Amino acid sequence: MDKRKLFDTKAWSEYTVEWAAEDPYGFLTTVILDLTPLFLVSVVLFWKLAKMIEAREKELKKKQKCQENITKAK
Repeated sequence: MDKRKLFDTKAWSEYTVEWAAEDPYGFLTTVILDLTPLFLVSVVLFWKLAKMIEAREKELKKKQKCQENITKAK
């Protein structure tokens, strides 16, 4: 089977443009509703990354302070 017949990007893009032109509010609502879960996942992952970076920085400061105390004791 020809891949072109399986998924015709030209026809899909024409349909999408026609849909956006005929019903712009419906189109935008659908796009926003489709993208909302991705934005939420992005926020959660960003929050987790920020927490990991904070924990790493805290651990590095703790190690640095310990090393300074060892150096002072010598």
